[in-house]
Amino acid sequence: MEWVMGIVPVILLVLGFPIFIILLATAAVVLMIFAPVPPMAMHINMFGSVDKFALMAVPFFIFAGEIMGHGGISKRIVAWVLSIIGGVRGSLALTTVGTCTVFGAISGSSPATVAAVGRLLYGPLRDAGYNEKFSSGLLASSGAIAIVIPPSISMILYGASAEQSVALLFVAGVIPGLVMAGLMAAYIYAFALRSGIREAAGFSFAQFLTASKEGIWALGTPFIILGGIYAGIFSPTESAGVACVYAIFVTRFVYGDISWSGIWDVSVNSMFLTAQVLIIVAAAGVFSNLLTISGIPQDAVQAIQDMNMKPWMVLLVINVFLLFVGCLLDPGSAILVLTPLLAPIAAAMGVDLIHFGIIMTVNLAIGMFTPPFGLNIFVTQALFKAPLSSIYPGLVPFIIVNLIALMVITYIPELSLFLTRFLN
Repeated sequence: MEWVMGIVPVILLVLGFPIFIILLATAAVVLMIFAPVPPMAMHINMFGSVDKFALMAVPFFIFAGEIMGHGGISKRIVAWVLSIIGGVRGSLALTTVGTCTVFGAISGSSPATVAAVGRLLYGPLRDAGYNEKFSSGLLASSGAIAIVIPPSISMILYGASAEQSVALLFVAGVIPGLVMAGLMAAYIYAFALRSGIREAAGFSFAQFLTASKEGIWALGTPFIILGGIYAGIFSPTESAGVACVYAIFVTRFVYGDISWSGIWDVSVNSMFLTAQVLIIVAAAGVFSNLLTISGIPQDAVQAIQDMNMKPWMVLLVINVFLLFVGCLLDPGSAILVLTPLLAPIAAAMGVDLIHFGIIMTVNLAIGMFTPPFGLNIFVTQALFKAPLSSIYPGLVPFIIVNLIALMVITYIPELSLFLTRFLN
């Protein structure tokens, strides 16, 4: 049975089949040949996989992110962040990281963050003296912070798969996301000093007040979501619904950036995006059930225990594996497929599963801009017409910086768990 589960997915992946077909086809072949199961059982398993209260947050957060992304939110966030750090060397590049961090707390989508922020800042970055390699590498890597900073759809999927609290995962992602942004900012500042770039315009309190007045409504989304969850006012799923109402109110009535027909178009697009996510969730549920029947997770735990590997060594191996997977699969698919396999191993090693969820998310975020197949790379190439020969070298320093962040986050669990203790 195990050899079929290994060979069939690889063959279908090489042939270019969608991930949900790969999972369903593998499960169908194995279950019907080696463990005869009626087709109706697979259907029940698929529907049971998406019939979870936590997953109701997925369409709501997708819709809220799409609404905010189609308005002028990103432009206002850029102006606000730049008004704060305008007097610092490397301010435009630092603004890119800051804006991606804030926008990620609104959209939760890495490619959407790269597109929204990149359209506004790629040109100014080049005009300020940053070369093509640095500018494209900066945008592709900064956008990855979006899936670590809550609200994160990847964390919702992990929570549903590992049966962990989504609220705790959201809170646990705050400090690791800021660690990634902070280390990238430190590298950018050093790069700007070494390169002699002087685009800083100076800090203006009047400009800060103006930008804050314009952007305060846009900045309210993450505070409402996290503040409401942290204060116990509503659950993550309920916060997603609140985020939708708030997004429509801000973009339609406060800023007037979107029409009712535009909201309809966004709704249709969100419906398709939600379907793409949930069909993978359903397929992964069947595949996860197959893993349980085969006993592979238990065998993996036993094998690691027999090798007497230290927990830090196990985490290192898992990190390397996830970094490789991250540049081949999107984070949602990777989490749904691998969590049933890796979470039992982490738990057996004494790793807190909330902390492990953050480790998985950070790994897969780095995979989003890791050559050769990281999704953000191709978004950057399509948007800015930059050749891969320029993008790949520009990513190297940011990959190194984020690998350092990954090691810090992995081996200092308090960075993930500190805030969760207050929520508990």
